[in-house]
Amino acid sequence: MNITRRVFLKGGGIAMMGMSAMPSFLQRAIAATAAPNKKKMVVLFQRGAMDGLNVVVPFGERNYYAMRPTISIPQPRSGGSDAAIDLDGFFGLHPSLQPIEPLFHSGRLAIVQAVGSPDPTRSHFDAQDFMESGTPGLKATDDGWLNRSLQSLPEEKPSPFRAVAFGPYLPRTLQGIAPAIAVPELKQFKMFGPQQTVEGGFEAMYAQTVDKALHGVGQETFEAIDQLKKINPDTYQPENGAQYPKGRFGQSLEEIAELFKADVGLEVAFLDSGGWDHHVNEGGVQGQLSNLLRDLGQGIAAFHQDMGARMDDVVFVSMSEFGRTARENGNRGTDHGHANCMFVMGGAIKGGKVYTRWPGMGEGQLYEGRDLAVTTDYRSVLSEILTKHLGNRDLAKVFPGFEAAPKNYLNLVKA
Repeated sequence: MNITRRVFLKGGGIAMMGMSAMPSFLQRAIAATAAPNKKKMVVLFQRGAMDGLNVVVPFGERNYYAMRPTISIPQPRSGGSDAAIDLDGFFGLHPSLQPIEPLFHSGRLAIVQAVGSPDPTRSHFDAQDFMESGTPGLKATDDGWLNRSLQSLPEEKPSPFRAVAFGPYLPRTLQGIAPAIAVPELKQFKMFGPQQTVEGGFEAMYAQTVDKALHGVGQETFEAIDQLKKINPDTYQPENGAQYPKGRFGQSLEEIAELFKADVGLEVAFLDSGGWDHHVNEGGVQGQLSNLLRDLGQGIAAFHQDMGARMDDVVFVSMSEFGRTARENGNRGTDHGHANCMFVMGGAIKGGKVYTRWPGMGEGQLYEGRDLAVTTDYRSVLSEILTKHLGNRDLAKVFPGFEAAPKNYLNLVKA
């Protein structure tokens, strides 16, 4: 049997074992822990194509209301909880996102509107693949942009927990030669391989081959595993009164905060959420979109509150494969569109502003006559974060074929 360190730790969809049950040979795989104040990044992918026009509402754009007679979000009004939350006199938040309004006005949260991929596809599969690979329109890319960023910032003795996806499978964006793992749930006490559950006799089966693969990795230090053993997910208590929403999204955010605080070497965390594809009965102030946004707002706010001063070293960024049509359809929903919005949060962010080169929603301004046009390439937003926050200067490898130049930045990250 031939097993490499990368295949063993990653395995396509491999997940972390419960801490107290971790076998001794895996303990010897833990090599080093990143410095506690090392810069970190959290990436949220909202699968299904979120309706950015009803999330960050252009209430100052009269065409918005003309195109959405039944699902539009009303203009802000004093004392009203069923209207957009005024951000800057032109854009407003969906009322279900009220928990993050204080973060925006305190300068900890920024929003990018009319952002997305330049590729015209309206296929969920292709758009997600292009956005996660970082090479829109090119299907031949083997790895993801986030993995390539890790490759461009090599560490002599990286922790196996340097890059973690919080879910059952390793996402496209973290696939590549840089080691990364998937963690379905911290409370689990089993290890999953790509296609089966391995139970009992695990160490006996793999100890010799894994020890051989890990020869010279760094058997001299057990600091990281000692810290991991102290984690008990059943007893974790969020700090500063933070309350995460129930469900997988809130749980993933809570576990990210937990591992950040444990100082096990986590630098890059990825999570996703689904259900954003609303062709029918999307709703306006209330409805399907509103329910998802309630979890989104509560989760982001809770994560920021739980992390406290640690957020000075963390940047959180969200994205979705494309937006929705400017016009609502005949089913009180929206169809596959083009531009969308992104949220960017953290101590390094120049928040309190909606960053956009607003294209307008007039008949001659819509992309292909139906969608909000993309005026900011999502790779420009990510490039600025990677450069200014994580210190990655090799962006030509992270986003090949794209000019990741400061002149294209929105200057939403502090120098």
